Parts: sequence; structure tokens; C-alpha cells
Amino acid sequence: MIIGLVAACGGQPSSSQGPPAQAAALATPCALRRFEGSSFTVCPYDASRDELRLAWKDRNALALRGFDALGRALGADARRVRFAMNAGMFDEQGAPIGLYVERGKQLKPLNLRAGPGNFHMQPNGVFAVDRRGRVSVRPSALFKAEAGNAYWATQSGPMLLIDGKPHPLFDQDGESRLVRNGVGVKNPRTAYFVISEDGVSFGRFARLFRDALGCRNALFLDGSVSSLWEPANERKDPSTRLGPLVVVLSRSSAAVQARAATVPRDRR
Repeated sequence: MIIGLVAACGGQPSSSQGPPAQAAALATPCALRRFEGSSFTVCPYDASRDELRLAWKDRNALALRGFDALGRALGADARRVRFAMNAGMFDEQGAPIGLYVERGKQLKPLNLRAGPGNFHMQPNGVFAVDRRGRVSVRPSALFKAEAGNAYWATQSGPMLLIDGKPHPLFDQDGESRLVRNGVGVKNPRTAYFVISEDGVSFGRFARLFRDALGCRNALFLDGSVSSLWEPANERKDPSTRLGPLVVVLSRSSAAVQARAATVPRDRR
């Protein structure tokens, strides 16, 4: 199977399109944030500016499992990587255990079965990009009717935020403290991919997305194995036991302008 490395959304303007501060922010897309005494690296994704892809296997149908293999699979496009992160829960072979869609093709079905562990802490959810370039995070049961519209999608769990409220099973600041990563959606064109720099509870992680990033819906991607590749800051976490990956790349200014005309704006 050929890796799903085809454009989903926008791109990155050149420095001539904005003031120096804006250009610098785009060159280094991820930023360190402090929230409730914990440190988080926050990587924004703008559907009108960036290109998002999901990746699981290479051209030889081998699971990538890490960022070195992802870079090789990207080839020349690796020069355009803004950041990449693990993108959902997986089995021992690195295969997604829930819904997984590449370029509109469903490679794994939606998983609504009961079971142990974080993935099955209901409601779990789906991060998706539809054929019009709109990003979303929704509980899996609600996403079922929309699965056919997904161009990219990955299922994980639990949901961190559901319509602005933390998952009902979360404590305010529970005793489980792990390095965690997740994704929150602010509006149809804006998502935030976040990794904690130290161990945090589910409750604090959910509040970060709501109170610091303005998201109403957010999804837990994983813990303990959570990893980030950010070339601008020369960071590439070395884990080689990951599953599906999300990668965000810069675009040319011409592609940015073309994409901006098609991606829906937040109308709130």
C-alpha cells in the first residue's frame, strides 16, 4: 500500500506576505506554553495555510513506527515538514485499532466495541478532515453517519472535551500523570496538536484545550509513547514503536492563496 501522503489542506506564506513577527511564527510553528504549572508544546494547524496528511505504512506496506521512516517515505517533501506527531492508538504491529482513513479510503473501520484501556473510555472520538478541508473532532458514535465524508481520519480515545465540557469520567486533577498528546479543534479551519513536556492528568490536559486554546472539542491521541518531530527546533523524538502519524507541511504562497479561497472560515 502506498503511504497516504497527499495534500489535504492549505499552506505556509512566504515572509514577504506578512510582518517579521508573523514570518518568524510560521517558520517555527510550535510554541512552549505554561498552563496550571505544566509545560506543553502547542503546534497550530491552519487549514488555509498548511497541508495535513496521515501516514501509517510505506510503499512496501511496512508500518512506519517512527519519524525516521516517515522522513524517508516523504522523500523530497520531508524538507517541508513543519511538525509531525503520533496520531492515534494502535496494536503491537503499529496498526490503528479504530477508524483510519487515507485520501478518502477507509483502511480500518470505526471501532465502537467495549473494552479496557483509554481507547474504550466512552465516548472516544475521531479527528477528521473532510473533502472540503474542514477539520473536526467528534465523539465516535456521532461521527458514524459522517464517516463516508472523511478524507483523512483517525480514531482514538477518550475524548478530552465534548462541546466545551471535560470527559465525564475525568477527575479535576487525577493521580495518573503521563506525557500525553492530543488534538483540539477551534473552528473548521484551525486545530491545535499538543504534547505535554511532563506528566499531566487528563483533567488538566482537557482544560488546556478549553481555557488556553479556545477549543470546544478535543481528543486524546496517546500517552507515554507521545512523540513530536519539529525540524525548525531540531527536535525529533526517537520512539520507534508508534502507530499512525500525522504530519503537517508548509505550502508555497501560490498554493496558500488558492486554498484560502476554498476553506470555510469560522463565522462565529
